[in-house]
Amino acid sequence: MDQTPATLERPVWFVGATWADHQPQDQTDRFLEQGVWENGYTDRYLDDVKSVQPGDRIVIKSTHTRKRELPFDNRGIPVSAMKIKAVGEVTENRGDGRRLKVAWRPMLPPREWYFYTHRRTVWKVQRSSGAWPEASAALIRFALDGQPQDHNSFLKWPFWGKRYRFGWTAFFSEIADKLLQYQDDRGPLIAELHEISARISPSLALADQFGDGKGPLQDICPFTTIGFINRSMTDANRRSIASELATFLGVQEPTPALDWKKDGIPFADNRNVWFFAYDRDRKPGDIDALWKLFADARDVADMEDERCREAFVRSYDIARTIKKVGVSKLTMGLFWIRPWSFPSLDKKSRKYIEDRLGGSLPENAREYLELRDRLLERFLEPDAPVHSFPELTWSGYNQNDPKPSDNRESTHDDGPVPERLPPAEYTVDDILGDGCFLSREALEKVLSRLQTRKNLILQGPPGTGKTWLAKKLAFALLGRKDEGRIRHLQFHPNLSYEDFVRGHRPVEGRLELTDGPFLEATKEARDDPDHDYVMVIEEINRGNPAQIFGEMLTLLEADKRTPAEALALAFPRGEHERVHVPPNVYLIGTMNVADRSLALVDLALRRRFAFVDLEPVFGESWRRWMRDQGGFDDGFLGKVGGRMDALNETISADASLGKQFRVGHSYLTVPPGTRIANPEAWYREVVETEIGPLLREYWFDQPDKADAQEKHLLADL
Repeated sequence: MDQTPATLERPVWFVGATWADHQPQDQTDRFLEQGVWENGYTDRYLDDVKSVQPGDRIVIKSTHTRKRELPFDNRGIPVSAMKIKAVGEVTENRGDGRRLKVAWRPMLPPREWYFYTHRRTVWKVQRSSGAWPEASAALIRFALDGQPQDHNSFLKWPFWGKRYRFGWTAFFSEIADKLLQYQDDRGPLIAELHEISARISPSLALADQFGDGKGPLQDICPFTTIGFINRSMTDANRRSIASELATFLGVQEPTPALDWKKDGIPFADNRNVWFFAYDRDRKPGDIDALWKLFADARDVADMEDERCREAFVRSYDIARTIKKVGVSKLTMGLFWIRPWSFPSLDKKSRKYIEDRLGGSLPENAREYLELRDRLLERFLEPDAPVHSFPELTWSGYNQNDPKPSDNRESTHDDGPVPERLPPAEYTVDDILGDGCFLSREALEKVLSRLQTRKNLILQGPPGTGKTWLAKKLAFALLGRKDEGRIRHLQFHPNLSYEDFVRGHRPVEGRLELTDGPFLEATKEARDDPDHDYVMVIEEINRGNPAQIFGEMLTLLEADKRTPAEALALAFPRGEHERVHVPPNVYLIGTMNVADRSLALVDLALRRRFAFVDLEPVFGESWRRWMRDQGGFDDGFLGKVGGRMDALNETISADASLGKQFRVGHSYLTVPPGTRIANPEAWYREVVETEIGPLLREYWFDQPDKADAQEKHLLADL
């Protein structure tokens, strides 16, 4: 194909061909044979794929890391690599975000490109844009025109050039590799750790995790083993332990002259170095789960394919719920074993990320990987304050030092504070992963109704997660966890049109016409038509919606979201002012159907909103969450779920109440990663302090009935 000026301005699409299902397979041969490329996801990359145009060039790639047998001196530091398997031209896009027709030309043998790579399945590369336009142009010439890669130009770039300061990273990575030989037989490793403790300092012994905390060590995870080195003690003791452990493991990398603070290696407090609980408090599979994460983390760092990412997501989300493990500690452990691939979110590193690079503490594995990927992209930019995870962690520990302790020539200049990173992506998968008990099909239907009607109300009995789901749906609609495009407020009986839309308010001794939160939101959306905005209104029926919205109630209708339908406001700013609600504004309301104080919802509101009923859920999805996150056993959960179902049947059958007064699952659902040491005590406390008082309010004129129901909930635990 001729490279005309118009063609040069079009992006080149670098795409993966391995689908991340439970038995992933490389689809490259099928794609080439059928003349297609297919997106293996139903909820990711859809907009990117829809934007591909016939005539665009497309490349099948796979990413991994290389450490040995490279065509340049990498000094033992892992280097990102990308195989170019086939190139082609898009001939048809049917616009569903899933399938393209392509005229392919296989690359035999595949060519390998280094340094400037991307982990996403769909990577849009343009010559004149991105973090590093010169690299983008060089990659396109390499893939499409067969030009060689100039490795030296990349080695001089800060993203790679600064790596040679951190010599300790290869040592810790090899320790991690060698530890895996003890995954299935930890006995020799435990015995050696006892020997090392006895030789160096008996007070540091790993001998307090069995039974009541005073017996000998019986089992250990790999993160705790490396934590044996990275504990609060003298550097001399740390170095001695590191050297002896390396000798035992057969590590070939020389033990570096480690200085933990100056090298920026995070270490744990002696009282909090364990990644698992006492034997009496931990679940049988906890330590095995940590070994599984350890192995999956190494694979995702070294191979970087979608299969490895999905395995890591599953094992990370299991491990983060283990007692004694939190995000800060878990990510510190991941950084220890693969410093170039995983950010540590210890306190100092996290503060540096938040202050200088942007980004919040992730709640799950996908958010952690998204933060990691955004940081890696930011590191490529020449004006980034840091260019790698080791440098980031070093900066968090040494804000005022001119350079790391490594005596190789280097400079460090933080420069101006850059723009904050974009918020993490968010999809239906994330809602499910965060603990939603609706099915995927139900969630997709709710989201579709919101996209179509623009206005949605979640209604249900108390405790059915209305407010929680409203916020998650807002994120999924936006596609990102972008709080800046979401407004939250709550209706109440005293709220007025003047408060919500526009009215006169006192300002410095005089009345001034002031826009309320709704008009502010619509103005912001009109000024930014390429992005959606969401207003979440809690307890929408506690106010008088017709009075609060006023003429805006008419403008909410999906088919009236145009300037042609604009209306004058009750308090106009000028004679000719007309206002409309733009199409990129969405409303999500919540409504508690058990509130006796509320009148029936105005029919005008019902005509303009889609209504979704949320039900109490004590079935398998709830039990699975409680097992995985709280550590409950199935027998206890079956008993609790059965009693709650029986209670809700009694409430539904009561003529004075009805099904809208049922008790929702939120009362008995633990937050993510909250391990409950004594489930029966926790359940009793919830019933006595939350559910029991609610029942006495329901049956205020039948106290004996309320007491009987509470006793039934607590009987024979």
